[in-house]
Amino acid sequence: MRRLTNRLLVGDALTELRRLPAASADMILTSPPYFRLRDYGVAGQLGLEATVEDWVRNLHAVAGELARVLTPTGTLWLNLGDSYATHPAQGAARKSLLLGPERLALQLLADGWLLRNKIVWQKSNPMPTSVRDRLACTWESIYIFARQPRYYFNLDAIREPHRSRSPARPAEHVARPDAAEPWRGPNAGSGRGLARLRAAGRPGHPLGKNPGDVWRLASSSYRGDHRATFPMALAEQAIRAGCPERCCSTCGRPWQRRLLRALGAVATRGTLTPTCACPAATDRPGLVLDPFFGAGSTALAAEQLGRDWLGIELSAAFAAEARQRLERARGGAQMAA
Repeated sequence: MRRLTNRLLVGDALTELRRLPAASADMILTSPPYFRLRDYGVAGQLGLEATVEDWVRNLHAVAGELARVLTPTGTLWLNLGDSYATHPAQGAARKSLLLGPERLALQLLADGWLLRNKIVWQKSNPMPTSVRDRLACTWESIYIFARQPRYYFNLDAIREPHRSRSPARPAEHVARPDAAEPWRGPNAGSGRGLARLRAAGRPGHPLGKNPGDVWRLASSSYRGDHRATFPMALAEQAIRAGCPERCCSTCGRPWQRRLLRALGAVATRGTLTPTCACPAATDRPGLVLDPFFGAGSTALAAEQLGRDWLGIELSAAFAAEARQRLERARGGAQMAA
């Protein structure tokens, strides 16, 4: 089956996913409709189910197809928000959080997905609320799922500058890299890497620090008819880390950049090189799939970063809006249907 690139398919997500070839997406980045928070006015839309269990069941079916179309080294980045019950029949007592994202995440874990991160998207400009008996909702979750323990993830592409320098410390105050730490629990990991850096007088990795799992970003500034778009900065950050710049055209393995060290602590990222042994390997851009395309933020970010994309959108009106948005970004060049 032919691999589709830079195309927007108009139709039901589950139906269209079933038509796609297996292992054809290098990354999936999407934000499906949240439970009973939006009415998009389209027959067959997700999000208006009677119960949160029905909502989870429908998204669980979609996730089954996502597992099929994702490459073995790919990841699923799933942006989800919660909602409050207005009636006990929806799945929790009235006024209680339904924990919809957690319910779905547990279903995916039962299917064999590996949950690698739960990112907190902290909104720097949250929507005001008039509620007086609870705190305002100012964040959403972004779950990162993988299908196997070894997968593509480019941390170097999103590292941040260190905020401090590591001061010189007397040798007796620096822990030995091989020193045992009896206070650590069995699942706490090891602090040997940090000890080695401190012993060398470095604040951290030469390319910068790990940005962590709390991303403070403003909500989308897009002002089209679609009222639930995630910000471009979020899409760009996710794609830099999760979608390969280039992949082998034969086997699909991601190409990678090696860390190059110069004299001292200076380091740079080298050129892209294959990670496979395919003869006369040619390359292609990595492809990111968004099965709930909306206004096209995923595609816009992918094109700006030199990646391919594929989108699915149920609403013909939103699909037309996304096409217009992409055409404006391209300077008026029309995109294929």
